[in-house]
Amino acid sequence: MQKPFGEKVIEFNKNLRFSDALPAGFDVMNPFFDNPETLDVMGAFYRKFYNDQRQRRFIIGINPSRHGAGVTGVPFTDTKRLESVCGIEMKSAHTHEISSVFVYDVISQYGGAERFYADFYINSPFPLAIVRNTVRGSLNANYYDDKHLFQAVKPFMIQSIKNHINLGLDTSEVFVLGKKNAVFLEKLNNAEHFFDKLTVLEHPRYIQQYKTKEKQLYIDKYLIALTKEQ
Repeated sequence: MQKPFGEKVIEFNKNLRFSDALPAGFDVMNPFFDNPETLDVMGAFYRKFYNDQRQRRFIIGINPSRHGAGVTGVPFTDTKRLESVCGIEMKSAHTHEISSVFVYDVISQYGGAERFYADFYINSPFPLAIVRNTVRGSLNANYYDDKHLFQAVKPFMIQSIKNHINLGLDTSEVFVLGKKNAVFLEKLNNAEHFFDKLTVLEHPRYIQQYKTKEKQLYIDKYLIALTKEQ
């Protein structure tokens, strides 16, 4: 009997390993090894919302933040929304992540978490958190922030996207969060032919930081894109 989609995701996350060399000043955080409770809450989330064999469409971010999936193991989900919306408490950490606020506003207007997660799967081409070590401490970093960083993680990203697709995702269209992210993913897609179509949406962090007055317009843009073929 075929495994439920959620069990495949849990297995994918449990087997995430990145040990390649990175440019000086960058490190990778693996939440599934850094905090034992992350495995528990991640497993509870995917067993709750993905305990079936439905084919879902892929929403692809950049890489997890330290306060979102870098803690909970669930993309764009901080501990606040993990508990208040998804009903899963995390006792060892308490985080607020602004991208999570926007994504869950979209989820609410889509029809709620159960409906949304029945149709979509969210992850990243580099599914582990990247940090840049500075005199101010560790800061979030994106895989494309440094050309040497990108070259270091590129093979892992390509294999990761292939592994995501093998979970059983619909490859006719992928929703890419972030315009700069889309530039890099379009190049990878042209070479690897992962998806038939890339639909680009503004990144939630950009909207929350710079476009709060027009937030509902961006939520509407997301909803139009996500529902146009349903």
